[in-house]
Amino acid sequence: MSDLTNRLMKKILVYSLMLLLSQSVAFAQNYDESKVPRYVLPDVLKTAGGKVIRNEDKWEKLRRPEVLKLFENNIYGRMPTDYDSIRYSLTQDDVPEMNGKATLKQVAVTVFRNRQSVQINVVLFVPTQARKPVPVFLLINNRGKENTDPTRVKKSEFWPAEMVIDSGFAIAAFQVSDLAPDNKDTYASGVLQKLYPEQLKMDNGMKAIGAWAWGASRVMDYFETDRDIDSKKVIVVGHSRGGKTSLWAAAEDQRFAACITNCSGNTGAALSRRQFGERISRINATFPHWFNNTYKKYNDKENALPVDQHMLIALIAPRPVYATNASKDLWADPKGTFLAMKAAEPVYALYGVRPELPSAQPGINMPSIGAHFGYHNREGEHNMTVYDWGNFVRFAKKFTSDK
Repeated sequence: MSDLTNRLMKKILVYSLMLLLSQSVAFAQNYDESKVPRYVLPDVLKTAGGKVIRNEDKWEKLRRPEVLKLFENNIYGRMPTDYDSIRYSLTQDDVPEMNGKATLKQVAVTVFRNRQSVQINVVLFVPTQARKPVPVFLLINNRGKENTDPTRVKKSEFWPAEMVIDSGFAIAAFQVSDLAPDNKDTYASGVLQKLYPEQLKMDNGMKAIGAWAWGASRVMDYFETDRDIDSKKVIVVGHSRGGKTSLWAAAEDQRFAACITNCSGNTGAALSRRQFGERISRINATFPHWFNNTYKKYNDKENALPVDQHMLIALIAPRPVYATNASKDLWADPKGTFLAMKAAEPVYALYGVRPELPSAQPGINMPSIGAHFGYHNREGEHNMTVYDWGNFVRFAKKFTSDK
């Protein structure tokens, strides 16, 4: 091997090591509270023009639309509302399951636009003994379909249908791949290419998470036609990226009665400005198909964002929100999630809702459950478990029970 070749190979090796090091530094995550930078959250109650919002009427007419638009344009993308038609077909109806405790419905929700269509497949269990329409938990399932197995051959604590049915609630789910595969190369092959290709050309057009939230609203359309379901008491649920989606779905669609966001972390329920755990630059690099193009302008520039995640939670006011974390999931910033909930309280106060969360983050496995806010930090890893669902049911009973 010649000296020239040796020198060239050494230069390539050095360059490769420098590139790898620079990437490692760029994606280094902070897990040390002492290294959280000083930050100032955007004032959720002050308009862009400097007007301070002091009542719910001004919030709803002035500030809420402004905040919603900021999230659409800078993070999640604009959500289309037009389509030509929507159809519902029951592929299974009133099939007895769970030793007679529930009936199974499988519903195909098909949406048409410009001679194209997409189909959302919904699994729904309803308590057999219900004497009137019942509240329902709707899971945005970002995991495999086997987790919501309609045959119940496989039972997953990610979606403990039997437990929820025993608690008097209906439980439903749809899989995100029906709308947009969770893949940076193929995410556009569903809703986006078929129904809304114009969104792909817009910097503020929705991508995968927007498509999943759009799908949740189409399932909500179906619930309004189902006599077994109380469509005024639909609780949208999501874990991780699904938890980011459940927040966005509830913010965009006020028909959802409540939102549960489980271990949703960055661009979910956790504050971005804390720069703790996963950061915007990392999430945009790893999952470039989740958020709109504009969001990438804020890589490593969290303080330049005109919003933070407390404002997303505030968009759901006065409807109930439950957020969770897990003790071994620092990536999702448990403290930042709790602080975001607390920072949304001033908007709830406009509706006469007093603070229901403690002043400091609750300890591990010490849930705080009110009628409008709920929070817990469960012992364990990034997951959604029977422990989580048990608290979700406790929470839901506070605002779904007849007074």
